Amino acid sequence: MSQIHEDVQEYYGETLKTNEDLLTSACCPTDAMPAYLRPLVGNVHEEIVSKFYGCGSPIPPKLDGMTVLDLGSGSGQDCYVLSQLVGESGQVIGVDMTDQQLDVARKYIDYHTEKFGFAKPNISFVKHFIEDLSSIEDASVDLVVSNCVINLAPEKDKVFAEIYRILKPGGELYFADVFADRRLSAELKADPVIVGECLGGALYVEDYRRQMSGLGFNMSYTVSNSVLSVEDEALKPKLEHINFTSQTVRAFKIEAEDREEDYGHKARYDGSIAEIADAFVLDQNHSFAAGEWVSVSGNVANILSQSRYKDAFEVEGSFEAHHGGFASDEVVAASESCCAPAAATTGCC
Repeated sequence: MSQIHEDVQEYYGETLKTNEDLLTSACCPTDAMPAYLRPLVGNVHEEIVSKFYGCGSPIPPKLDGMTVLDLGSGSGQDCYVLSQLVGESGQVIGVDMTDQQLDVARKYIDYHTEKFGFAKPNISFVKHFIEDLSSIEDASVDLVVSNCVINLAPEKDKVFAEIYRILKPGGELYFADVFADRRLSAELKADPVIVGECLGGALYVEDYRRQMSGLGFNMSYTVSNSVLSVEDEALKPKLEHINFTSQTVRAFKIEAEDREEDYGHKARYDGSIAEIADAFVLDQNHSFAAGEWVSVSGNVANILSQSRYKDAFEVEGSFEAHHGGFASDEVVAASESCCAPAAATTGCC
């Protein structure tokens, strides 16, 4: 076990008692979530909610019957939300390294099974470092989610390699985390409070891109991107030279080029995903109003025709003729608020 692992275990297992103890107001309010998820959080036991330290709600739609793994599941809030979304025919696996958090999550398995009206549990919690998911079979998971935990891992390249290994072809990684515009100094990365507050291990955006590309995740899509400010008086002088953002991003285990290229494809969303019937938002550059044809890159065409979303889309076109770079291959700037448009939070990890 590394020193960072030990510091994180102590911080989340002993130092923090509830999410009120976080110095950077890391947990987002429930009104930052999509409306359809809020009542599902309301079904989760209050002790689990109080000990949950995530940032937002990195849970995509269309999960009925899916196998979902939550990296760094903590007290289990997202897992129990996912349990309701995948239904009795689906499966949710929570992975965490902190015994105290796992104890809380496991304590309420029977409670939630009964509350959700299931005949048997569809959820389990296992102890692992997220760099080593050796008990999870290759190509066995439809979706991997993570709520501000990957930044806590000292060997992020191993985390992403394990994610790629366990995802099925066409599977999705969908996670929220803290990113930075530069690599942090060794001193900051070793500070247990800065690490525990999800800042010391913030992903440098270019290192993230390189790690993902090296594994086969050639494209990563930014769903949301908000400026994260640090207002704690003890931490601010140490970190004010760094620009942090809280981002929700997604990537697919699908063959893709490393840029968005134009082959003349177009796609139409049929509105069949109940929780987002009016429009499907892939990322900040791609929104599909139900019933309308939208021009898409070759990469996006592959995502919409090969992932679990394929039943909700009609995709037309081929790769026979290349028309140059696709017009939406650009970066959208971070918004000024973290998690919710009207939020005045000082952190979002």
